[in-house]
Amino acid sequence: MHWESLLPIADSELSAIPETMHAAVYRGKSVVSVEEIPTPAIRPGELLIRVEACGICHTDLKKIEHNLLAPPRIYGHETAGVVVAVGAGVTRFHPGDRVVAFHHIPCLDCFYCRRKTYAQCPVYKKVGITAGFEPAGGGFAQYVRVMDWIVERGVEKIPDGVSFERATLVEPLNTCFKAVVQCDPQPEDFVAVLGQGPIGLMFTMLVHRTGARVAATDTIAERLAISSRCGADFAWDPRALDISAEIKKRTEGRGADLVIVAASVPGIVDQAIACSRPGSRILLFAQTSATERIETSGADICMGERTLFGCYSASVDLQQESANLVFGGELPVEELISHRLPLVKIRSGFDLALHPGPKSLKIIVQPQRWS
Repeated sequence: MHWESLLPIADSELSAIPETMHAAVYRGKSVVSVEEIPTPAIRPGELLIRVEACGICHTDLKKIEHNLLAPPRIYGHETAGVVVAVGAGVTRFHPGDRVVAFHHIPCLDCFYCRRKTYAQCPVYKKVGITAGFEPAGGGFAQYVRVMDWIVERGVEKIPDGVSFERATLVEPLNTCFKAVVQCDPQPEDFVAVLGQGPIGLMFTMLVHRTGARVAATDTIAERLAISSRCGADFAWDPRALDISAEIKKRTEGRGADLVIVAASVPGIVDQAIACSRPGSRILLFAQTSATERIETSGADICMGERTLFGCYSASVDLQQESANLVFGGELPVEELISHRLPLVKIRSGFDLALHPGPKSLKIIVQPQRWS
């Protein structure tokens, strides 16, 4: 535990908002540089948050590495920090509040919102947090501006005693929780979670609490050890044994009732189909890049009556419950945090996330740190 992230905020800290700040700016061609830029100014209904911690997410890494969006932008959306200024009309938040902010919130009134497919809502697709330039989350900066529709429904207060680093996990946990609710595993189900990075481990925790049996797979031994502590009944390296055969041994020859694909590597969807039973459900969660292609047997889906589906991003309906799961300590999420880095070392954090070592899991950037 990093106790400095639990300390109260002094009044002098709140009043000293600098004119400029440091931010990791994406400049195109996969280049991100730490620069000094103006601190964002807020408008009525908005908040200015001093960012204390922001998680590195593979969704942002894909945008940077594959140059998916036009520069300049400041990425980072798993953001926790302290409210330092409030715009006119804001009454629910005050300077000194410790908060976590979601960068997407739906309108709740459109065609997609009425069907609770919130990630497809046009308002949801708008990013409501920025540190400058085209809004892109902004958490890889010292301060962020939170826009009014996010302030209205997308900001949660962090309870006393909960670290900023732990709080950054509310948004990613929400995305996994949304998927698990959609999958609806039953206590008698056998569920395979392919990939035990931070997201896969969250899936293992959440599926375990439903009472289903969980088989977790990964090629990193240390991650398999953690998965067992997170609730996996079985933890296997797919290079060391036949996952499909192992699952069939434990399911009277059928295969998994549900497979969650929480990693993106060649052949993993074929592996998911091979270890699933006829009539099963297969969730694609990590396949978020438009450049990724999946080719599989039509008969495995059609004649095998399998359901292949996706789930993406967070649900506003589950926002409070997700926060409670992270803040309340029911899930061992802080065990997922392996590295805490200052902003100036963010590129090494990206490299570590893209090429994980035996002990690397969730990497947190702390923009107020300089060493």
